[in-house]
Amino acid sequence: MTDASNAQFKFDDVGVVSLTRVEAPEIVTSDHIDERLSQFYERSPETKPGMLQLLAGVHERRQWHEGFTFPEASAAAGEQAIVRAGIDRNKIGLLIDTSVCKARLEPSTAVTVHHLLGLSPTCMNFDLSNACLGFVNAMHVAGAMIESGTIEYALIVDGEGTRELYDNTINRLNAEGKTTEDFTENFASLTLGSGAAAMVLGRRSDNPGSHGVVSGIFRASSEHHELCVGSLEQMRTDARGILDSGTHLAKMAWDLCDSDDWKHLDRYILHQVSQVHTAAIVDALGIDGEKAPLTFPEYGNIGPAAVPFTLAHFQDTLEAGNRVLCLGIGSGLNAGAIELVW
Repeated sequence: MTDASNAQFKFDDVGVVSLTRVEAPEIVTSDHIDERLSQFYERSPETKPGMLQLLAGVHERRQWHEGFTFPEASAAAGEQAIVRAGIDRNKIGLLIDTSVCKARLEPSTAVTVHHLLGLSPTCMNFDLSNACLGFVNAMHVAGAMIESGTIEYALIVDGEGTRELYDNTINRLNAEGKTTEDFTENFASLTLGSGAAAMVLGRRSDNPGSHGVVSGIFRASSEHHELCVGSLEQMRTDARGILDSGTHLAKMAWDLCDSDDWKHLDRYILHQVSQVHTAAIVDALGIDGEKAPLTFPEYGNIGPAAVPFTLAHFQDTLEAGNRVLCLGIGSGLNAGAIELVW
């Protein structure tokens, strides 16, 4: 059921049956990025190496081997999720790919993932794109279809890669005429990481040991749709604007819910952007930062894969009955939160 007045929803019988993540194999350190930017630093002495670690707290991130595609990344995580769920893949009635990274306008990435995974011809499949909030949105869409009885199981996948964006950004900054202002505008691009995640959702009553998808809320602030605009060629970001406006939007959504209750959950899986963004969200929501585990220092910001990747990374530390809040903010701006009961 959804309350249209505040975009809050609740589910009675939806569960996370399995959750997996796949690490990209190549480690790219921030020191290595600085080495590649040596030409830019020589021309712009006011910009110093080390800012990626000092300001963002990102020490390293990952990349796929050259030639490994976004659909292959999504499919790798999806295959692991299906195996871990222990279900007949022919029972999957919905596949959603939420990847930001796409090599084409059409067809959807989902059709390639559907083919690679050998899913049933009756399995609906499509992309759901909403910047870094896409995976959280897909959990809501899939949950509603399960709750209504339209499908039995849903598979959500996400595969992100940074090789092309990194090469384009570094080459552009090293070109003549680029300034500190250009570095600032492109700074967020260099904090991104590669990785993949996948989740199988089903009816909790049919899957003992699954984790309940309980409730959630979404909130939009679309007047900020120009703060972060990206492609594989370039991502242009107003870092201060998106920090302030994103934090404000998250607080607006938080205040529409039973925030006094949500302040006392067992774990908070926040979208992994940087140490500055994490500190701002923790402070604005008044939650315990010790309950918000981090992956961005070693993996960077993996876009919409960041929330499920981080949850999968720490899922073995959760105990039955733990309440977990997954909170994401996507450029645009959109914010969303979904509560799980482990």
